[in-house]
Amino acid sequence: MTQDTRPPDTVPQKQWPIRGGLMLPPHKEISRNQSILNASLPATVTLPVQQHVGAPAQPVVQTGDKVLTGQLIASAQGNISGSVHASISGTISHVGAAPVPHASGLDGLCITIQSDGKDVRCAESTPVDDYPSLDPVALRSLIADAGIVGLGGAVFPTAVKIEAGRSAGIETLLINGAECEPYITCDAALMRERADEIISGAQILLHALEVERCIIALERDVPKSLEAIERAISASADGRLELVTVPTIYPAGGEKQLIQALTGREVPSGGLPHDVGFVCQNVATAAAVARRVHTGEPLISRIVTCTGSGVAEPRNLEVRLGTPIAELVAQCGGYTTDVARLIIGGPMMGFAVPSDELPVTKVVNCVLAATRAEIGVEKTTMPCIRCGDCARVCPANLLPQQLYWHIRAGDFENTRKFDLFDCIECGCCDYVCPSHIPLVEHYRYAKGQIRSLDEMARNAEVAKQRSEHKSARTLKDDEAYDSQLEEKKQAVRDAASGGGGKDIIEAAIRRAKHNK
Repeated sequence: MTQDTRPPDTVPQKQWPIRGGLMLPPHKEISRNQSILNASLPATVTLPVQQHVGAPAQPVVQTGDKVLTGQLIASAQGNISGSVHASISGTISHVGAAPVPHASGLDGLCITIQSDGKDVRCAESTPVDDYPSLDPVALRSLIADAGIVGLGGAVFPTAVKIEAGRSAGIETLLINGAECEPYITCDAALMRERADEIISGAQILLHALEVERCIIALERDVPKSLEAIERAISASADGRLELVTVPTIYPAGGEKQLIQALTGREVPSGGLPHDVGFVCQNVATAAAVARRVHTGEPLISRIVTCTGSGVAEPRNLEVRLGTPIAELVAQCGGYTTDVARLIIGGPMMGFAVPSDELPVTKVVNCVLAATRAEIGVEKTTMPCIRCGDCARVCPANLLPQQLYWHIRAGDFENTRKFDLFDCIECGCCDYVCPSHIPLVEHYRYAKGQIRSLDEMARNAEVAKQRSEHKSARTLKDDEAYDSQLEEKKQAVRDAASGGGGKDIIEAAIRRAKHNK
């Protein structure tokens, strides 16, 4: 590990230990030190309308439409959603189902664009020359319209997170540069080469949040990135910005773990960082915010690490969203002869995909072409021996073996009591399990089952309420009918007592015959 040689005043006076976690072989040196390569303009891009947490965006274009780079092609829907913009100029060739990079392997609604080779920019988005004079509400709206989401992996819409934090009265913005998973170096490369963008983005986010303190956190094994960020902070002369370092341990980059390491505050079970006064944003997200404000460009590209021993020349590339993964690998010298598996993300939290024709989306920070040696030998799952190793390394302070037993028994209600949804699916328990039990797969399955059961319960409650409302309406209608009938009978009786009853009865008989 590289020693931290920075002046002591940039290191916080006190830090709290990160619970659990692992010291993993980094494998970062193979891609970290080369400069970021601007990937070639793709001939075709495929853009899923859901590249974020929340509701899918709604397409606003049709097959045959001409679009420009940066033009809105799918509009955000509902309170939590993200817009999608054309990453190249050209013609819409398809709007419909297509394969997307997702652990489920299912297709998703996508918009495909055939490039015209010109990359003509849309003039609708304009730079903001003096953002401090802009109302924070308008600034948050601008960030939302740009389709910016968390680029650290969570892809939560940035403007929604800002608004939630501001409403909760947060105290501090935390810019997360702790890139803890092995192989991935896209954030380190961004910090090293574009530190000014990150610092500018942090200042813009401070204005949008209406707070006066920002912590920028990095791991200690990226000295060049640390130096670049430190220079950028110094050049900004902004006393609101503070640079700190955290130990190089996985998963130090988890926002809850990072907050606890820096402050000792623990995000409550089921809670969010704003519950303890923080809003966390990734360094790439901050850079995307700065780019939108200063150049007018929405989120149409991101930096991706293309790495692993299965790639001839691993490196970081700035890639237009929707670019086929195969084109990234080709620009990194192609595959080596012993490539065995293609993984989206890192080896701990990533997932294998069956094809390199899948597109790069906002969530794709790494393409790992792994060899058989990197994957390791497939091991047979054996019974749990209750050794407790999984509990010792769990950064969320859970009892993984208890969760596993309840899931095996189909007792999903008890998994709630053991805080299943606090699991960040980091994979530490899988890594140390001597029985080779795929624990994280069990947790993902259980979360899905619980969400389905909750949805069924909600639907049943809605159906019950509708039934009750219908019964109440029917009863009310019946009572109104009975009342009207009684009024008519009374009118007949009153008429009969006055001597006109025979005429009324004969008139009723005539109406009945006429209607028949």
